[in-house]
Amino acid sequence: QLAESGGGLVQAGGSLRLSCVASERTFRSYTMGWFRQLPGMEREFVAHINGNSRSFAYSDAVKGRFTIFRDNAKNTMYLQMNSLKPEDTAVYYCAALTTTSSLLDDDASYGYWGQGTQVTVSS
Repeated sequence: QLAESGGGLVQAGGSLRLSCVASERTFRSYTMGWFRQLPGMEREFVAHINGNSRSFAYSDAVKGRFTIFRDNAKNTMYLQMNSLKPEDTAVYYCAALTTTSSLLDDDASYGYWGQGTQVTVSS
């Protein structure tokens, strides 16, 4: 079970930090990802990180502004979002990779999902 928090309303240029807490004790073994979704649109990849934090990647849309990191001792993953833009407005979801797929930017590779947290960036 995954639970996101930290969303909210922020002005353009501001920052937010999202958290994703996992109830699974084997959290450290999972590659984790962040995705976002606008109403009526498909989920969009944001970032992913492997279990020991040695491998991670970002979408071009957020590279250089967002940072993904995790604390396995707390069963928690984070997404630090800086220099936010109105186009970052979306519901943000965390997810756990449950397949052997190498397509880590594909939401179909992830089997566990949180309920989502709304991020709204005003211009």
